Amino acid sequence: MGLNGGVLLAAAALLFAAAMLPEAAAVRYIVGGNKGWTQGVNYTIWAQDKKFYHDDWLFFVYDRNQMNVLEVNKTDFGNCTTDHPLHNWTTGAGRDVVPLNVTKTFYFVSGKGYCFGGMKVAIHVEKGAPPPAAASAVKSSSPRSFPSALRSSVFIPAIFAAASAWDALLMLL
Repeated sequence: MGLNGGVLLAAAALLFAAAMLPEAAAVRYIVGGNKGWTQGVNYTIWAQDKKFYHDDWLFFVYDRNQMNVLEVNKTDFGNCTTDHPLHNWTTGAGRDVVPLNVTKTFYFVSGKGYCFGGMKVAIHVEKGAPPPAAASAVKSSSPRSFPSALRSSVFIPAIFAAASAWDALLMLL
């Protein structure tokens, strides 16, 4: 295969990669916004205007010496019972990431009595983000920034194209 064949192969790989990439990207939510996972935040209000989809992420930021992040069932959520959590997401750093990789309602609380003060949030995860055409009809409260849009629509396909070009070059040698 000559040099022109390698260039054609790289161009075809770029087009294939661009066509195969999904438009919707996972979103990472900082629980509580700029206040984080702490006292004095109404997490029900924080979550009510957000849509959580499969493969999104929750990022809990808190004082690691006082709070924690526990996933509990609905009954324990309502009663602020933390004796038998379904999962303890606390890593000890106060920066815990929770993948929303199951379509269900997640119930998170902070133990050590903080749940009774309101440190709890229910997150309903839906199956998948709406297709791009439907998403553009709904005005988002947090539009994608240009760098974010550029990264998902240009940068990732460019990486695939560069890798394909490299492979084509190695085949020539």
